[in-house]
Amino acid sequence: MKNVSSEEKNLRKIMRGIAQQFGPDCEVVLHDFEKDHDHTILAIENGHVTNRKEGGPITSRGLEVMRGSKSATDEYNYINQSQNGKLLRSTSIYLFNDDGIAVGSICINLDITQLIATRSMIDTLIRATEDDISKQITSREIVTNDVNEMLDILIDQSIRYVGTPVENMTREEKMKGLQFLDERGAFLIKKSSDRIAQSYGISRFSLYNYLDAVRSQSQEH
Repeated sequence: MKNVSSEEKNLRKIMRGIAQQFGPDCEVVLHDFEKDHDHTILAIENGHVTNRKEGGPITSRGLEVMRGSKSATDEYNYINQSQNGKLLRSTSIYLFNDDGIAVGSICINLDITQLIATRSMIDTLIRATEDDISKQITSREIVTNDVNEMLDILIDQSIRYVGTPVENMTREEKMKGLQFLDERGAFLIKKSSDRIAQSYGISRFSLYNYLDAVRSQSQEH
């Protein structure tokens, strides 16, 4: 590359592609360091994000690079804030000429202000503590004409209570599930041990070892 102007046509195509890919909240700016620092913006897509336009000035980071007090090192996915208060996830990529001198940059600024607000609202709507979830699961009374069906429901409740798929459960999590079942009398149901061991992917030997450990811990408390 000789300079930014010589590649302007191709760079504009790349900028337009990025802006189209990520939509109107994604600003893409092309800076030309060979221009005066007050007018380095050679091209811009979605300038409404930061209220800038072609012919606008360099940023403070770019100014440091132009001065030589900061090296032209690409920076990815850093959090920034525009003058109008928008939160941005930004990336700055520097362009070098054939002599290895930084002659410009492409900067991508994705406005994430609304995304953060939306996430906060969703978190508020779906927030539930582990105690809340456990309370909802454990407070349900099972009414059935078949104790085997009751056992199936209890096993399902115990797995949801732990909150981890059986195949991913640790030893401690399996013990937590077995304690849930033990406290609800599941082991009083005839031949329940075989079905519980199978559901938890463990042998009857392991089941009884886990159960002994659970009951010992309960007695200690």
